[in-house]
Amino acid sequence: MKRVRSTVAIIATAALLLGGCGGSDGESDSKTFEFWSFANINQKADVDVYTKAHPDVRIKLTEVGSTTETAQALTAALAGGKVPDLVLIQADDLPKFMQSPDNFVDLTTLGADDIKGNYLDWVMAQSTTKDGKIIGVPTDVGGLAVAYRTDLFKAAGLPTDRDEVSKLWPTWDEFINVGKTYVQKTGKPFVDNTPTSVFFQAVNQGSQRYYSADRKLDYDNEQVKAAFDVTLKAFSAGISAKQGSFSSGWTAAMKKGDYAVVCSPSWMLSQMKTNAPETDGKWDIATIPGGSGNWGGSFLAIPKRAKNAKAAWNYISEMQSPKGQLDHFLLQGSLPTTPSVYTDPQLVGKTDPFFSNAPIGKIYTQSVVGIKPFYFGPQDGPIGTEFLNTLTSVEQGKVNPANAWDTALTNVKNAVRE
Repeated sequence: MKRVRSTVAIIATAALLLGGCGGSDGESDSKTFEFWSFANINQKADVDVYTKAHPDVRIKLTEVGSTTETAQALTAALAGGKVPDLVLIQADDLPKFMQSPDNFVDLTTLGADDIKGNYLDWVMAQSTTKDGKIIGVPTDVGGLAVAYRTDLFKAAGLPTDRDEVSKLWPTWDEFINVGKTYVQKTGKPFVDNTPTSVFFQAVNQGSQRYYSADRKLDYDNEQVKAAFDVTLKAFSAGISAKQGSFSSGWTAAMKKGDYAVVCSPSWMLSQMKTNAPETDGKWDIATIPGGSGNWGGSFLAIPKRAKNAKAAWNYISEMQSPKGQLDHFLLQGSLPTTPSVYTDPQLVGKTDPFFSNAPIGKIYTQSVVGIKPFYFGPQDGPIGTEFLNTLTSVEQGKVNPANAWDTALTNVKNAVRE
């Protein structure tokens, strides 16, 4: 997830990259290219796999920082002249860059038309312009599911088998009812929080989010309102531990078993293992209410002024092939965007002992099949942040639930400066 750093640190990072690492003024050897990635995702493992297979290729990997810092450094590079040959862009940041597609190589000129059918159509839609230019190739997605504590469910008299648990909550309303039962039986909160575990899951399950199909702002639509309302309903039901995701309190409460459920996109599983190693084997994974949805993902793109675009493209086409994405999943757990591997025995059979040997590949890929494409616009990030902030203020007692929707709309309007 994103790490927060000061503005000074971000400026310093950008200055360092602009001053010394840019691919445009570096080596022009066609087998050498500069690659900017996020930190702490072990991109080096993929680079090592590729360079082992191609010993004549040299990749200068720079782990810039968080997803936000990487996007900010790229923005500065695009304006300042020095760019990498290859860059990883987080899905939430991509819409901003899609507003200026001429800053990037149209990957159809390198062969993207021949491989675009390998990927989930709704993911490819995010990096494709209206006139058919392809700006990025997807590297992973963030399917949705529910991580739950089997020991705490057993103590509450609830089923513990993942299939039986999944049947408890085909809808969010039924999820809330299970939570109420859990609280009645144990006197403890059910879910870590409602803004992230309910709203940000539910709002990513529809056919529209904050923009209409014709790419116009439309954040007060029925689907967003329904996700917001069911979140308020969950809060009012008294099932939340009110521990903000990724906070120190969230981690401490996870370790102590102060809540039993985390609605977890696939990429969050590694954080749970890191944050609460003492809970190893006590968790399992069930289907998300509503059955499908996505939160997260990234894309590889080639800036227009890259010196070695062909070398960068060769890396993309090989490492992001169906086989490449399957291998990456088996090595590091990133969920593939290539549905042809979703029935591969290696993916289907992939289990995680931390989560009671749940078949994580099977569960999470099922949640991303059949999603309808919806437009991600340049204001998606700020809009989502304002909705989450308002709902967090509700949990903290700072906003009356009755006024929350109007408050959120006001905050969103101010944030996007309509």
